[in-house]
Amino acid sequence: MAEARRLRHALTDSPAGPLRIVASERGISGIYWQNHAHPPGPEVLGERLPSPDADALVSQCATELAEYFSGTRKEFEVPLDAQGTEFQHRVWEQLSRIPCGESRSYGQLALALGDVKLTRAVGTANGRNPISIIVPCHRVIGSDRSLTGYAGGLEAKLFLLRLEGIEPAAEATLF
Repeated sequence: MAEARRLRHALTDSPAGPLRIVASERGISGIYWQNHAHPPGPEVLGERLPSPDADALVSQCATELAEYFSGTRKEFEVPLDAQGTEFQHRVWEQLSRIPCGESRSYGQLALALGDVKLTRAVGTANGRNPISIIVPCHRVIGSDRSLTGYAGGLEAKLFLLRLEGIEPAAEATLF
């Protein structure tokens, strides 16, 4: 029988709102927005830490996120430990290949996986990405450059895209 993962989590501030960072012994297993569309249950969070500095992985992640928000970091180095299906991992791997400052459509991701008919499944897997920002599901927009759903909310998605210099279609903006 597999040994249970020791999970722990802490809140960190960001310019887009508080983020909950979850870590296992192997890496970051989740970054969740305050009003996350698919909020994690207690079994996904583990022990609550008093601050990100109470754990080396959580602290490293919080530091790298702060650097990203300040514009000094474009790639992350903290190890990851996302839990999901084989297909979800394939989608998340494709997301991780989208460079900072670029975007892709769901159809482009489906084609990269070998079948344009996977577009809806790609969208579902994208929406279930547990590691917001670092696995950049926010970089996936509509084929017409419109904003599409985001677990952290469309305002957070728009903030992240603009932070990276990506401007969605004018009619799709919230402001």
